[in-house]
Amino acid sequence: MSIQAKYQALINQAQAAGISDLAVSERGNVLYINGTASSEDVKQRLWDTYNSIDPDMRAGDLVLNIEVDGSGGEAYYVVQKGDSLSKIAQSYPGTSWKQIFEANKDQIKDPNMIHPGQKLRIPR
Repeated sequence: MSIQAKYQALINQAQAAGISDLAVSERGNVLYINGTASSEDVKQRLWDTYNSIDPDMRAGDLVLNIEVDGSGGEAYYVVQKGDSLSKIAQSYPGTSWKQIFEANKDQIKDPNMIHPGQKLRIPR
C-alpha cells in the first residue's frame, strides 16, 4: 500500500473541508500535507482522522502541517456601487447569496437592498 493510499481518507477530508493552499507531496517515504484550515475545529477533525489511521502516531510516515486562518473563518467584503449579494457570492466559491444574507441579517433587512460602503461578513 502506498503512503498516499494509506492516508487517502485524510486527504479527502482536507479537500472536502476546503483547506486552503492544500499541498500533498511525498518525499523519502514520508507524506507531507500542508495547508490552512478555516477554524481550529476543522484542524482538530483532521488530527482526529490521522489518529484513527495511526493511533499511536508511530509510523513516522506523515507530516501534517495545518495552520488555522486567523480571520476566524470569515472574510469581509465592502459593498461597491452596482453590487448585489449574488454578484458578491460569485467571488467566493461555495458561498451563496443566501448564506451572505443570513450572516448579515443584523444589518440587511432586505437582500435586494445593500448599499455601497457596507462591510459584509462572508461565511466560509
